[in-house]
Amino acid sequence: MTSITSSKYKPWLDYRTVWRWHFYAGLFCIPFVCWLSITGAIYLFRPQVEAWLDKPYNHLTAAQAAAPSQVVQAALASHPGWTLHAYQLPQTDYSAAQVLIGRQGEERRLYIDRGTLKVLKDVPEEGRFMRVMFHLHGELLAGDRGSMIVELAASWTIIMIITGLYLWWPRQTLGLAGVVYPRLNAGKRLFWRDLHAVTAVWVSLFAVVMIMSGLPWSKNWGGYLKDVRRLTGTASAHQDWTTGRSSEIAKNKAMDAAGMASMPGMSDMAGAGTAHTGHAKRGGQWRRAGIALSAESLTALDRAAPTVQALNLAWPVLISPPAESGGLWTGHSDAQNRPLRVDVKLDPTSGAVVSRTDFAQHTLIDRIVSVGVAAHEGQLFGWANQLLGVLIASSLLTVSTSAVVLWWRRRASGVLGAPIPDGNPRLSAGLLAIVIMLGVLLPLFGLSLTLVWLLERMVLKRIPLAAAWLGLRHTANAGSVMS
Repeated sequence: MTSITSSKYKPWLDYRTVWRWHFYAGLFCIPFVCWLSITGAIYLFRPQVEAWLDKPYNHLTAAQAAAPSQVVQAALASHPGWTLHAYQLPQTDYSAAQVLIGRQGEERRLYIDRGTLKVLKDVPEEGRFMRVMFHLHGELLAGDRGSMIVELAASWTIIMIITGLYLWWPRQTLGLAGVVYPRLNAGKRLFWRDLHAVTAVWVSLFAVVMIMSGLPWSKNWGGYLKDVRRLTGTASAHQDWTTGRSSEIAKNKAMDAAGMASMPGMSDMAGAGTAHTGHAKRGGQWRRAGIALSAESLTALDRAAPTVQALNLAWPVLISPPAESGGLWTGHSDAQNRPLRVDVKLDPTSGAVVSRTDFAQHTLIDRIVSVGVAAHEGQLFGWANQLLGVLIASSLLTVSTSAVVLWWRRRASGVLGAPIPDGNPRLSAGLLAIVIMLGVLLPLFGLSLTLVWLLERMVLKRIPLAAAWLGLRHTANAGSVMS
């Protein structure tokens, strides 16, 4: 790599400054890029993995015939004090029914044999393998704090990509070698340089799209988007994605409250604790541990299920109780290919469809985010989307690995190996405008950049050993870093 700092060519972006930003962004981001690439590549195959895990419950010996209301009552009877979140339509006649129940923000998934009403499997929803992988990928299993760390790394990865493209841009190079394809037989130094730069160029646009499509799920940026939508009047009544773990818990608690309110007598019993033990049939309601299960109310599910089944919505399809007693039930396609999702409202008395909301009826922002998330998860255009996701993840791992090799080979002994700053760095209005714009678009980047700048100016530069090791000033050992 050749330094372009001559007096004849003074770009409005200082080359050394951009290189230093790229170096420090990479130093912070590479571990996260590797982690997100590996966990993300695994999550791409969620449909196949879950189908394999659920195989024992999709091939029962005989077709089952128990009514959905009976299945739900069996599930709730096994967990006193819990409420119905959703009944999932069985995939085939030989599949177990799946019931989602909740209590105090926690959610469990029960697999029920529809012939014997026996619970075949009982697992916390967040304990399922692909849900664990989802949280490993999005929040490092650390809740909202982990989500913000991942968002910070994602924001700096975008900066790393932008600065990398600036460093890659051909200036004094003739031909396409080392620009659009790597020089594989030009020695180890150029091999690793080209493997890093050329691979990064080809994957950069895809990587930015993947990052931006994942940000709406993060705690900070997702909340930021919500605030912007409220201010601009573009917010939707029911957003189809959560923002961080606390958002998921709040959603589950709201479903708990809805499940309580939808059954006659439930709201009255909600504060009764578990004082009543045993069970007895009184007034058509089964009371267990202080919670009333209304068989009459659950028969609405028996009327709704055939209606929703006949719509042939994209699987999996969930049917949820109303938010209040006597309200409308909801049928919802929870397909990962989000443009296929449909919501229907159902009359509890007749089971008829009262209203239907298709993908095209959502707001523009909701549609854009949904398409992005479907592509991010590898489900927008089938197996080709999964293959593309694997290629992107593999390319990012290649870029990260080659970056580490380049850094290790080039660094001088006794120092971190950061490019040495110019003695008279230039701060143009154009660069400042770009930084401000990125700081507004990516708030955690703007905040962290300000903190790092203050730390460098106020603390690190005043400590000679730290300044020399970090490359904040020129030293004899560090003079060979730029080559």
